[in-house]
This record gives sequence, C-alpha cells and structure tokens, in this order.
Amino acid sequence: MARSPRRDLLAGLTVAIVALPLALGFGVSSGLGAEAGLATAVVAGALAALFGGSNLQVSGPTGAMTVVLVPIVAQYGPGGVLTVGVMAGVLLIGLALLRAGQYMRYVPAPVVEGFTLGIACVIGLQQIPNALGVAKPDGEKVLLLAWRALVEFVAFPNWTAIGLSVGVAAVMLAGARWKPTVPFSIVAVIAATVIAQVFRLDEAAPIGDLPSGLPAPSLAFLNASAFGSLLAPAVAVAALAALESLLSATVADGMTVGQQHDPDKELFGQGIANLAAPLFGGVPATAAIARTAVNVRTGASSRLAALTHAAVLAVIVFAAAPLVSKIPLAALAGVLLATAIRMVEVGSLRAMAKATRSDAVVLVLTAASTLVLDLVYAVIIGLVVAGALALKAVASQARMEQVDFRPDLPGEHSDEEHALLAEHIVAYRIDGPLFFAGAHRFLLELSEVSDVKVVILRMARVTTLDATGALVLKDAVEKLNRRGIAVMTSGIRPGQRQALDAVGALDLLRLEGREYATTPEAIAGARKHLERAGLLPRTHHRPHRIRKAAR
Repeated sequence: MARSPRRDLLAGLTVAIVALPLALGFGVSSGLGAEAGLATAVVAGALAALFGGSNLQVSGPTGAMTVVLVPIVAQYGPGGVLTVGVMAGVLLIGLALLRAGQYMRYVPAPVVEGFTLGIACVIGLQQIPNALGVAKPDGEKVLLLAWRALVEFVAFPNWTAIGLSVGVAAVMLAGARWKPTVPFSIVAVIAATVIAQVFRLDEAAPIGDLPSGLPAPSLAFLNASAFGSLLAPAVAVAALAALESLLSATVADGMTVGQQHDPDKELFGQGIANLAAPLFGGVPATAAIARTAVNVRTGASSRLAALTHAAVLAVIVFAAAPLVSKIPLAALAGVLLATAIRMVEVGSLRAMAKATRSDAVVLVLTAASTLVLDLVYAVIIGLVVAGALALKAVASQARMEQVDFRPDLPGEHSDEEHALLAEHIVAYRIDGPLFFAGAHRFLLELSEVSDVKVVILRMARVTTLDATGALVLKDAVEKLNRRGIAVMTSGIRPGQRQALDAVGALDLLRLEGREYATTPEAIAGARKHLERAGLLPRTHHRPHRIRKAAR
C-alpha cells in the first residue's frame, strides 16, 4: 500500500470523529467518567501508535475492557483501576520480552467468535440504565443490573432518554447500511444534543463538566500494599489487552495487502500505552477493532493516521470540553448499543455453528461464560474445551490393526511354513499418535491378544509419542511377557526414543534383544525365538537377505 500523508491525515480525522462518542461512552461505562475515556484515547492512542507493531492499529478504551473494569471499580475504586492499568502495562511488556505474541495464532476461531458475541451482549446490557434514563443500580452482574434498571423504568418511565438512545442507535444502524463511509455516530450524537438543548429536555441527563485539558501526570493513586490483591485483576486486564490487540492487528492485516504486524512489538506498544494512560487518569486500553477497521477502510497506510486520531481528540479535549459536556448520556448509550449490535456477525456465527458440533459447543460455551462469568475465564474455558475436543478428534484418528506379515517375511517359504509361522506370530501396525488422549485403548487391545507366542509391533507410522504412550507400551510388553508372549518392535523413530528411554521401555526391549530397525529383522528375530522355544523346526530356517527398506 503506497503511503500518502494527506490520506493518512484524512483517515485519522475520520477515526477521531468515530472514536469521540465511543471514548466518552466507554469512559462513562467503566465508572471513571467521560474524561477518563478521552484521556485514554489521547495518551494510549498516541503511544500505542508510536511503539506498537502495526502500522494501522488504533488503540483506546474498548467495550471488552470496560466489561472487565466495571467489577474492579466496584471493588477497588478508581485508584484500584489506575493501579491495575500500570500493573497490566508491566505484564504486557514482560509478555513482549518473552516473545509470547506468536501464540495468538493458536486461539481457535470459535473461541474468538464466542468471545466477541459475549462481549457484545455484555456491552448492550451495560447500557440499559443510561438508555432508560435511570440511575445505575448497585452490583456487578450485568444481567441483574439490566433487570433492576428495567424494574425501575417501569415504576418511573423516562421516555425522553429511551427516545434519544433508540433514535441514535437507529440512525447509526440505518446509516451504516446506507452510506458506510459516513460517521453517523457523531451525526446522531450532535443531533441528540441539539434536540436536548433546544427543547430543554431535562430528563436527558448530560455527561457533565469535563476538564479543559489533560491532568498533570501523577502516581498518587499507587498503593503498594494493594499490589497483591490487584495482581489477579491486572493479569485479567493484561490477558484481555493482549488478546484483543493481537486479534485486531490480525484483522487489519487481512484487510490490506502488504501489511504485516509484529505481535511482540505490538504487545510492547500496548504495555507502554497502559503504563502511561493511568498517569493521566485514563483507564486500561487495547487496540480497537472497530476503529482500526474504519482507519483501514478510509485509506490509512501508516502510523500517521492513528497519531492524527489522538491529536484531534486532544484538541477536542482542550477546545471543546464545554460543548462535549452537554452530550446526553442516553445518546452515548445509543452509540454503544448500536456498536454492540454491529459487533455480532450473524453470517460468521452461523457458519461457525454449522462447521462441526465441536465448534458450535465451543462458541456457545465461550459466549455464555463471557456473559455469566467474565472475559478471561470465558477465554480460558473456551481454550480448554476446544483443546479437549481437538485432542479427542486427534486421538480418534489413531488406530492399531493386525496386518499380514508374509510380504515382509525374509527368504522363500512354502505354504506349510507360512501357516506354521502365522500360528505363532501376529503383527500389528500402529498408525497416528500414541499419546495420553487415547493410548490406554491400545493397552486394552494388546492385552486381549492370545493363542500366539510372538507379537510384532510395527511403529514406523506412529506420528506422536508422549510419556503416557511410552508407559502404555511398556505396560503392554510387560503384561504380554508375563503371559509368555514375546514382543518385538520395528521402526521406532529417533524422535520417539527420548520418551521410551525415560520410562524404561527401551531398556526392557533391549534386555530381551527385541528392538529392530525393520519389520523383516523383527520377523527374523521372532523366528529365532520360536526355534529356541522348540516351536519351529530349525530345518525350516534358510539363509536369507533382509530387505532393509521394509518397515
């Protein structure tokens, strides 16, 4: 993408117009006020653009982060949130130094889709009190808060507030379909503010006074004695910032040609942004997918666009604070309601749900956990369930089947000799992974072997072998040996020897001289064993040349 400073400046201005009501709304929703949202958008937006790993990313306060911050504000107060932001910044820088950004690609798509759906539901429910024009009830659970707000609205209805919020949301949603390039959010908010002022709608509570500028940086909020109790919330905030920022950067790369973000540098930039924003009263920040998408669609090609977005918002903070303070809270609630609705990609959700039953389960479980528990727990639960289902699917691909060993039998033999050998020898070929998720099934199958004297395990096609698989193999050998059945192995790969050595399985095989490189060698070893046991006449043994290529 060719760089164009003029186009970047225009993209930054457009993003700032889109970001202003979102920054105000998320600041209010977080519990720290609209000024906190603006400070975050300015400080974090500028620093993340300078130090981050994406040329197109736009950072600031987001709905997902607001969801995490609400219970922290309720429990620890504003100072606790600012402290958590600083601690999360340090953790993000640590993740960057550990080069943890590369692991984002292992998060399954159903987890991301369920996570996004859950966030959208939580953001929408958080706006119910302001949209209905009632005081925010006490508590942390959004479902309960929304219900209490509805009960209060029924008792004391505020039709002005609900009219403004629904009107703003409707204009945004309809406008996005009509002309997607026009920032209808700011148009709707300005219209709602003008209506509230002209008609003196006292029921539409405004944002309230805003400071004309950013406060001086300060660490007065830090309380070292609270670090221990705030560590868990800080980990949650850092995890969410990393997840959402890297996801947003991936989305931005997919919308362009030739752009590629550096995940570890992005984590570092988000860490710097979250270290600095609380010093100015800002809440923890992440990259914002919606604002980043607007940035890309309006032609941004460099970091100049994100820096312009932060600069424009800074000018608004300094020059237009009195005007911004008159915006009705109900109008901001409408902006966030429309944002939540637009976050839900119905087509993507339908495709994910139809892909496989496992994908549908992971998606629904992640979304429900986001709504009922919290975002970090939701992602952990989604990853654990997705991982378990993936392991089950991989384990089900592994199989062990009896195979005819005659094609690998060295030398020339008569039908009578073949029949005599087949009476005492059975060969199994193991295909796929032999690991903890399905290894015990093989132990059960091997334990049922009977009426033979030698079992040959062909392992050249084993793709994965862990400690559990090695232990199962050792147990099977010991059980069969106790029943007088010798076990020969062939084709053990070099990469599998460490696990087998660690549990003593190779020592057991070497002690009996029953580990072979190829299947023909294993068959020759089985034949010698039968000869020593008197089960095969030595006259049947003929000189032969072992085929080294067979496994």
